[in-house]
Amino acid sequence: MAKIQLVALDLDGTLLTDEIVIDKKAKEAIRKVREKGINVTLATGRMFSSAQSFAVELGIELPMIVYHGAQVRHPITGEVFFERGLPLSLAECIIRHIRHYGYAYNVYLDDKLYVENIKKENIEYVERTGVKLYKVDDMLDFLKKGPLKIVALQEGDKLDLLEEDIKRDVGDKVYITRSLPFYLETLNREANKARGLKALAEMEGFKAEEIMVFGDSYNDIEMFKYAGISIAMGNAPETVKAYADYVTGTNNEGGVAKALEKFILGG
Repeated sequence: MAKIQLVALDLDGTLLTDEIVIDKKAKEAIRKVREKGINVTLATGRMFSSAQSFAVELGIELPMIVYHGAQVRHPITGEVFFERGLPLSLAECIIRHIRHYGYAYNVYLDDKLYVENIKKENIEYVERTGVKLYKVDDMLDFLKKGPLKIVALQEGDKLDLLEEDIKRDVGDKVYITRSLPFYLETLNREANKARGLKALAEMEGFKAEEIMVFGDSYNDIEMFKYAGISIAMGNAPETVKAYADYVTGTNNEGGVAKALEKFILGG
């Protein structure tokens, strides 16, 4: 195994406990990893403004991957180094599909969250992520350029038919994933965590085999395939674990810290 030069961590279900705070053991292990001269960053589906505070809390100064890799952005200056948004015509198509089912949905534009009809799922989302919600009267009239992503919010099995419809219509033109079973997320087809991580690696001079990644969900699979070593959380679905090199404890059991001790800190 090549010497690890970069550790990239997912947030929800990985670095964060179910109480949406950074696991204390993980925070201490990350401090020790950085003291050894190893770089650390975040790779999350969250929007920049929702992830920034966690990067600051950890003292991360390297650009981080947000929006599932649709954007690579500096956690302190906010400078954007890489970005792939949805073309407007595709965004409009996705919105029409979601409207057909009447589901709640979020649209992310210029790092703001826009909602057409405020439903309980939208409220639950902003309570979970701590971001501000902006209401618009008609999303199709409001949008003048393509957003970074669109998320339909609904129970997982109910999202399956919507996902099939989108894939049947424009599946070859977009990237569809789920960070949680009840979030169906649609982005530019060139946007995924592996693509964002690759952009960062090329900027900073890291090789894929020198990167260790942590994740727990379907949106982490691409970066599991890309990185030199991939760590799945114990709380990840079995299909996600199958793509990982190693399975650690859950996000509530100090799983990140356990793996960092095993592979980097020698504990």
